[in-house]
Amino acid sequence: MHSVFIDAKLVSFYPRSLREEGVPWQAHLKACYHLYKAIEYVKKHHFDIVHVHISSATDMHALPLATSLTTPIVATLHTPFPFDQVHTWTGDADKYYMEWLSLVPIVAISRSARAQVPYPLHFVDVVHNGLPMDIFKPVVEQPENFLVWLGRMAPEKGVHLAIQAAKAANIPLVLAGTIDHYTAARVTYFEEMVKPHIDQQQIKYIGPVNTQQKIDLLSRARGMLNPLQWEEPFGMVMLEAMSVGCPVIAIARGSVLEIIAHGTSGFLVQDVQEMI
Repeated sequence: MHSVFIDAKLVSFYPRSLREEGVPWQAHLKACYHLYKAIEYVKKHHFDIVHVHISSATDMHALPLATSLTTPIVATLHTPFPFDQVHTWTGDADKYYMEWLSLVPIVAISRSARAQVPYPLHFVDVVHNGLPMDIFKPVVEQPENFLVWLGRMAPEKGVHLAIQAAKAANIPLVLAGTIDHYTAARVTYFEEMVKPHIDQQQIKYIGPVNTQQKIDLLSRARGMLNPLQWEEPFGMVMLEAMSVGCPVIAIARGSVLEIIAHGTSGFLVQDVQEMI
């Protein structure tokens, strides 16, 4: 896999990203304003192509807005349908946006993600995510005797199963990642299924980590556990771990089979018992 990096001019209509401002994914107003201003900017300047990234419901608003453009458009689909979803409620608005989405050349981030799409979209290719390998380099030569789990505290990420596996194997586990305080079910999951096991000895939780902290943590770990409980479209954390030489033990679901070379960069397992 080769990555090409070019200089780019960042044009933004807010001083900081919405995530840094603590704006939840379901909030539409600021995101829609940004999309509208972006389309207006494209109209007034010359571009060879417009690349739309679809990872949340608000991103879908870019599609009808972009119909006024004469510049060619391609879209990368980052997360699975449905997009018309707020917490536990799911609507049927996705089908209405097919009026525009079905006409756009679509890039999938894995073969698994493409196969899961319930609509007849115009897929042109699969392009796996990549990493800047000049940044993701190991910082230690010999790993320490602990495992790591890294990601978003959610049931589908299987944090509780990583804890179960580490305890059964009698290897310390470090948990790093975010708690989704905007989703009550995920907060409850953390409080009931994860937090009671955190003793800061066998099971440690260090909270969110930035890029350099992540590289340091993964470099020092003996391995990373990824007991997925859903068909994850990609899983950047597996790439980040393997890039610094940290083998990944993952349940073979979703894109995992496309990312991990079994026995070389990690291990594919069918359940927690195999993970242990």
